[in-house]
Amino acid sequence: MRRKRNAKIIATVGPASNTEEMIEKLFLTGVDVFRINMSHSSHEEMRHIHSLIRKVEQKHNRPIGVLADLQGPKLRIGRFAAEEVEIMTGDEFTLDSDKTPGNKKRVYLPHPEIFSAIKPGDDLLINDGRVRIRAVEVTENRIVTKVVYGGVLSARKGVNLPDTMVPLAALTDKDRADLEAAAQDGVDWIALSFVQRPDDVAETRKLVRGRAGVLSKIEKPSALQSLSEILDLSDAVMIARGDLGVELPVEAVPGWQKRITRSARKAGKPVVVATQMLESMIDEPVPTRAEVSDVATAIFEGADAVMLSAESAMGKWPEKAVETMDSIARSVEHDPLYRSIINAQRNDPEATSADAISNAAKSVAETLQVAAIICYTGSGSTGLRVSRERPEFPILALTPSIKTARKLAIGWGLHCVLGEDVQDQDDMVNRACQVCAKEGFANHGERVVITAGVPFGTPGTTNMLQIATIKDFCN
Repeated sequence: MRRKRNAKIIATVGPASNTEEMIEKLFLTGVDVFRINMSHSSHEEMRHIHSLIRKVEQKHNRPIGVLADLQGPKLRIGRFAAEEVEIMTGDEFTLDSDKTPGNKKRVYLPHPEIFSAIKPGDDLLINDGRVRIRAVEVTENRIVTKVVYGGVLSARKGVNLPDTMVPLAALTDKDRADLEAAAQDGVDWIALSFVQRPDDVAETRKLVRGRAGVLSKIEKPSALQSLSEILDLSDAVMIARGDLGVELPVEAVPGWQKRITRSARKAGKPVVVATQMLESMIDEPVPTRAEVSDVATAIFEGADAVMLSAESAMGKWPEKAVETMDSIARSVEHDPLYRSIINAQRNDPEATSADAISNAAKSVAETLQVAAIICYTGSGSTGLRVSRERPEFPILALTPSIKTARKLAIGWGLHCVLGEDVQDQDDMVNRACQVCAKEGFANHGERVVITAGVPFGTPGTTNMLQIATIKDFCN
């Protein structure tokens, strides 16, 4: 099950892909991590899907990552007396605390926290930004706005506030219940939606209690102002371009995508690029040229993973969408420009033994043109440090922890293999070479670079690098 690419693929499970047969097909086609969207999944459905993924994992003896994506706080308008209304550019439109069904002049807004946070001059975007209104007068239960550009509205459309820091907790009661159910069931990643501030991530970490990785979704402009602190507290981040593209000017999103990708790589945290990557493949068997270019850009930038949403969850061509994303990634990674772009984004190592060893492993591998870099990792941190270097050689992450192996499925270039702790240095080298040969990464007579920590089995002690030849140790 060796992948022919370094970037990983995340696919969302939904009505089009929630059977064991289809999950297995998607895995064999190229999916490394499966996403369960808790906005549309009950706890029972989540557990069922998780169990199907684990059956496929056991059948093929390869670790598969599972990500539970929390819904987060959803801001929505109320209902209208008619099925839909059209509000006109330049008109006055009011949001208020009156539960009476609305009309083309007003509608109920069931979020008192917005009334206390918004200021005159702040914009509100309704229905994914299709309608923009601007506050001109604000009271404790009424927001009078001018319609900047109008359109058709219907019941329960979403509201975005790009100019306003709303005092909402990132976790609703539903999110807390979903988080606990997912963590108890053993998912590998918890994705936190609508992060606004570092405290949102800190609170989530306390609830997760180390049972899964915390992945922060960057989709609010306020999160961009605290990106460094959010990265420090997160185990990974996702560039959720859907809501981010609603609340930011659309032309600003590509630049932020590059900045977030590079900041995450500098921090040694996996970064996922998501939303509308191959959206036309919900209905069509081939993507648009612009979508192919979009996926390719994320790969060229060194993203750890790219994600399919509705394409695999409810599209007509889930397997074809994964195949397409896989072929784009492989093509980019073989492009003559790819390596120079990746190397140009490289960061200097931090003053730690783990960073020094990881940096040295890449340098030695390039000098000797080895077959692979093999890293022993208990918690996964060493694997991610080597991954951050983006070496041009395969990375085998050997770990005694199935949780670590599954969690690292999201990391760039990491091929994870489960095994027991080693006893001594000879055992370490012999086992590394055997696994490397068995997994098809090296042949008799080829050299490999091995990193590990002494004393063996102690997390966070990566302090040793060794060069070995397959013929010397692989029996």
